[in-house]
Amino acid sequence: MATKGRVLTETAAATSRVARRRFPWRDAAAGYLFVGPFLLAYVAFLVTPFVRGIWISLHDWNLLAVSINPDAKRFVGLDNYTRMLWGDGIVWSLDHQLVPRLAGVVIVALLAWWWRSGAINRSTALAGIGATLLLFGLLLGLHPGEEGRWGDRRFWPIVGNTLTFVALTVPSVTLLGLALALGLNRDDRASAALRTAFFLSQVLSVTVVTLIWQLTFSPRQGLIGHAFRTLGLEPVSWVTSIDLAMPAIVIATVWWSLGFAMILFLAGLQEIPAELYEAARLDGAGAWATIRSITLPALSRTMSLVIVLQLILHFQVFGQSHLITRGGPNDATQVLVRYIYQTGFRNSELGYASALAIVLFVFMLVFAMLQIRASREEG
Repeated sequence: MATKGRVLTETAAATSRVARRRFPWRDAAAGYLFVGPFLLAYVAFLVTPFVRGIWISLHDWNLLAVSINPDAKRFVGLDNYTRMLWGDGIVWSLDHQLVPRLAGVVIVALLAWWWRSGAINRSTALAGIGATLLLFGLLLGLHPGEEGRWGDRRFWPIVGNTLTFVALTVPSVTLLGLALALGLNRDDRASAALRTAFFLSQVLSVTVVTLIWQLTFSPRQGLIGHAFRTLGLEPVSWVTSIDLAMPAIVIATVWWSLGFAMILFLAGLQEIPAELYEAARLDGAGAWATIRSITLPALSRTMSLVIVLQLILHFQVFGQSHLITRGGPNDATQVLVRYIYQTGFRNSELGYASALAIVLFVFMLVFAMLQIRASREEG
């Protein structure tokens, strides 16, 4: 019986090999059948709207007029992009926005030092230096002359708000999520309860999160205002202060996003072999040396994933700005997605809103690709 079964198995395998040689397209066809539904959905719901958005961005497209008369749109080419990124009488000067440009010089010096010390490789350093020189050296030096003006006076300040928000939230969520994961990577009830508590904020909707933090920041009813009064200080009105409104939505966003980053880092930590830590302990390595030499290198891919996901999510921030501060005060917390929403649906300028959305996509793509490239080269 065993011999007969082996013969049958070998015969079936030989038949399968012959069929693959005669009909090599069958394997490919089977693969395409499996991925076909996903590809159709991807093209229908992502690629097609994206291409359509590019087409709309090349038109003067009034949402209300076109909904009544489809021929009301007018092709304008790149005029929407020119209005957004340029203007009349734009000049470049060395001393314009001097303080942030000096910060750019510091960033270039740091990148060059990291390159020379071997912390980053040549291509990463050159890409970072090139991007810094483009942003701080060229773009920040552009401004309207005495009789000039930007095509859209609000665009660049709103881009600055968005970049500030991303620059504050992404490192905070990444570092705090890593710290929590390191502290709670233990198999006991207390750690399990704390992991659950920190992750609970992630399952809340943006509406609930904003309501919680609106009450928290309230100078009359909020916990922060109560703490100030307990200390004999005057409560601060966070959401109406030009200086504190952006930190307010950053704090709310970090609290909301922290649990997801923590869970990803915990998953990465649990994949590190325990033998590595045992060997480090036998060699007399301390806690910081173990983290620096074992934990952080092993978590490089997880950290890259966390940073890329946070970049994509936080460039698209909308609810916190819209519900907590309404983009104010005086556009201090106005961000690109909320500006796109207002331009497209309140002002009915769908063509210009589409151009803004394309530029936002380019921002996200560039930052995500830089992070992915840096993580690959470090790995």
